[in-house]
Amino acid sequence: MNDAMNRFQKNRFFGLIVLVAMAVLFWAFFKILSPSNFGTGKLLVSYLQTSIQYAVGGCGLYFIVVMGLFDFSIGANIVLSSLVGVLLSRQFGYWGLVLGCLICGTLIGAFNGVLYSKLRIPSMIVTVGLMLVLESVANYVVALDTSGFPGKLTSPNILALNHAPWNYIVAGLAFLSVVFILRYTKIGTYCNAIGSNEYVAKNMGIDVEKYKFIGFVLLHFFVGVMALLTVSYGKGMQAVTGMSSMDRNFKPLMGTFFGIAFKKYGYPVTAIVIGEFIITMIFNGLVALNVPTTINDFVTGAVLLIIVTLTNRGRIGSVVK
Repeated sequence: MNDAMNRFQKNRFFGLIVLVAMAVLFWAFFKILSPSNFGTGKLLVSYLQTSIQYAVGGCGLYFIVVMGLFDFSIGANIVLSSLVGVLLSRQFGYWGLVLGCLICGTLIGAFNGVLYSKLRIPSMIVTVGLMLVLESVANYVVALDTSGFPGKLTSPNILALNHAPWNYIVAGLAFLSVVFILRYTKIGTYCNAIGSNEYVAKNMGIDVEKYKFIGFVLLHFFVGVMALLTVSYGKGMQAVTGMSSMDRNFKPLMGTFFGIAFKKYGYPVTAIVIGEFIITMIFNGLVALNVPTTINDFVTGAVLLIIVTLTNRGRIGSVVK
């Protein structure tokens, strides 16, 4: 019996079964407590449309988290890239919106990667400083919008990504791209190798600094895609200050930790997508129960700590930096 259970746990589909079971369990839990305000077919579609935005960012974040790095400028990048896209859409329509989000996001990634490599200080410190810089730049960008509706997508002719099927198509292409990079390119192989043991990877001839830079660029390219979906879904973006963009970091990060936890089964991207859907259900379930915002934030922090503990806890005797 125990042997059969051990073989089942080692099966590559075990992780997928666990993820689906978690999704069904959380859906049933909140559905029982709030049958009319949670989990209907229409609401589940809404949860999915929200969760795929976080999942795209979570997939991008996977490239650096798997190497032991973090980036807290994601939220600020989403705000700035969205505002650049909206500003350019006034003149160039869809091309301005799409290219503005993607190019701005990617350039910020390259900038982050260069700073991290040159300054040689922890990525968390670098990206917290950049978060403040990007928030300030976003406020200057929104001031350039003289349309009377700064930061808003007012034209109905530019909102195809606001709903199905185009938002699913864009997110699906992003997920397939990440799967391709991780499975069929040196980038995916080397990122995992660096994350497993950076010193061994360096001794094997892998240019660690180069692939960390590529990781930052890929991360922020997909953050640019997330910005495109987010600004389209919300029909606009508001500039913020005082590290208020930090909130936008955590939901993609939690999805990434699902990917890290289930990568041993060979499908981190699937785990990120389902994990983000679970997280979105939890938040909407709490809202359906009229749980105060403070409690919702408490649950956010608790879920993040639990996921980090279960996925990134060091071995006994290891040094925690």
